[in-house]
Amino acid sequence: MTITLRKTGLAGLATLGASVLVLTGCASAPSDSGDSSAKSDFLPCMVSDDGGYDDHSFNESGLEGLKKGADDIGAKYKNVESSSEDDYKPNIDNLLDEGCNLIVTVGFKLSAATITAAKDNADVEFASIDDGLDNEGATGDDGKPTGDGKVDVKNGKPILFDTAQAAFLGGYAAASYSKTGVVGTFGGIPIPPVTIFMDGFVDGVKYFNETKKKDVKVVGWDKDSQNGVFTGGFAAGVEAKTAAQGLLDQNADVLMPVGGPIYQSAAEAIRGKGGDIALIGVDADVYLSDPSVKDLLLTSVTKGIAAGVEDVVKAAADDKFDNTPFVGTLKNDGVGLAPFHDFESKVDSGLQGELDAIKAKIISGDIKVTSKASPK
Repeated sequence: MTITLRKTGLAGLATLGASVLVLTGCASAPSDSGDSSAKSDFLPCMVSDDGGYDDHSFNESGLEGLKKGADDIGAKYKNVESSSEDDYKPNIDNLLDEGCNLIVTVGFKLSAATITAAKDNADVEFASIDDGLDNEGATGDDGKPTGDGKVDVKNGKPILFDTAQAAFLGGYAAASYSKTGVVGTFGGIPIPPVTIFMDGFVDGVKYFNETKKKDVKVVGWDKDSQNGVFTGGFAAGVEAKTAAQGLLDQNADVLMPVGGPIYQSAAEAIRGKGGDIALIGVDADVYLSDPSVKDLLLTSVTKGIAAGVEDVVKAAADDKFDNTPFVGTLKNDGVGLAPFHDFESKVDSGLQGELDAIKAKIISGDIKVTSKASPK
């Protein structure tokens, strides 16, 4: 992905909150929510990807930011949920028909539909989570990429995250915690917003090995070849559980599933396996967003999606919208590592201090964290 502009921060970017929203729409009837006595006629809207708003992850976090932004400006908001990729264009079209002033699309998979809509509707502002609006996510009938890699949407703002930095910390923590000397990661679909987590995770384990003279092995992803284990989608189910079981069968005792609710199936596999096996969440602090798995959560690799969306809504409503990409990093708190919560007493007593030192070195540039999927 090629991004030519970078913004160092978003006003008010903060740690993702704990509130859980489960609001749904459909392709033909976007939901209408917000303050019934709204003071602003600005209408912010959102389209989920096919993971849905109950993913306890990036869709839900995006919706949280939309709601908060609407509350901040005293406005109503509309959101619509996608059940499949076939819903993306119709959902965006429906929101255009509803008179939305800002449409936020959630996920790299909506790239082509968002770019087309933005070019056809210059009077509407768009924001895209996890996509550079460079058409890189577009594919032809044969499934091959057709994007040209150029940022050419004047009325669209990419909200991106250099998640490899935070996942580096997650990989280090996983390697430190592991008793078997094997940790694993797998993804939903091999697209940049997924593989960037996996790249950082692998490099964090590698750094642990170099620092501690250990030999912790990573299964599920090979950074050099960019090959690994994927479920084929972002839904919990048999495929995700089978993928997790495959890594557990290779003796992994820490798993980081990357792809919305697929972690729920990984949790099922862990409970079925038994033993002292830990889970690492992604996007949100899953300990807070989904307490049903909190007993398994070592930590989570987080992105400030909610705060990023909230900021875009407020800026757009105040006529301060611009198309300069926001890139979340450790330096601007756009990405991070969640607390260990219930695992605090289970990890090495010096681990947090080591992670704090590593974070400082990443921010200063003393440690270089790289991924082919990192925003440029």
